[in-house]
Amino acid sequence: MSSSTGIAKLKRTAAVLLSSAALLGLWWAGSLFVSDVILPPPGAVLRDFIQFLSRPGFYQALGATVRRGVESFFITLLIGTAVGIPAGSFSSVELFFRPLLAVIKATPVLSVILLAFIWFQSGTVPVFAAVLMAFPVVVQNVMTGVREIDRELLEMAEVYRFSRRQKFLHITLPAITPFFLSGARSALGLTWKVVVAAEVLTVPRHGIGSAMQFAQINLDTSRLLAWTLAAVLLSAASEILFDLVSPLLQPFRRKRHGH
Repeated sequence: MSSSTGIAKLKRTAAVLLSSAALLGLWWAGSLFVSDVILPPPGAVLRDFIQFLSRPGFYQALGATVRRGVESFFITLLIGTAVGIPAGSFSSVELFFRPLLAVIKATPVLSVILLAFIWFQSGTVPVFAAVLMAFPVVVQNVMTGVREIDRELLEMAEVYRFSRRQKFLHITLPAITPFFLSGARSALGLTWKVVVAAEVLTVPRHGIGSAMQFAQINLDTSRLLAWTLAAVLLSAASEILFDLVSPLLQPFRRKRHGH
């Protein structure tokens, strides 16, 4: 790593730390003028969060939310890709799904959650709502990737009589991979937000959202913010993990392009 790159990285880190310190300072200053019910100090929230770490109930709630989020995420990727590839390849398929995608994009998340609560059990609602809301994101990105395929490569495949499997592995898959990853990253962030929101409204037995709801009912703002911190850290950890795993597809892409 060059010295200029290291300095730039150091500056970015310093800027983030400075911004975080300023926000915490404003939070602490604001808490001095209002009651803890309105805005508890950062120290109280951190204390509650640390206390969570020693309680089995915290890990039950965390595990339930993680399970729902991971389940939603992979279902979304599977269905979104299965629809996005043919929709990007054939205009008739894209036209067929266009009204559904438009309706989903325009529908408020709360409406989806409340309707799903009528149809399903509380533990299923977060999964259904997250899949439905993230579905258009994955479909749109995969469609774009398919449409970006080099037509000359497709013509070459016809000349050399590639099978459908060979076309998919050597042409389609390498082309859609960057778009798929972009859609997956966006869907991941949206998934956690919808899952937690659905847990808040439907209050399943275990879940971060359920714990947030109970804290709100008891006017325990400090604990509510501590659970919010847990949700934020969970989302951040999942994005870091995604960034660590996604480069594993890069050698695959290069291999396919260079085949």
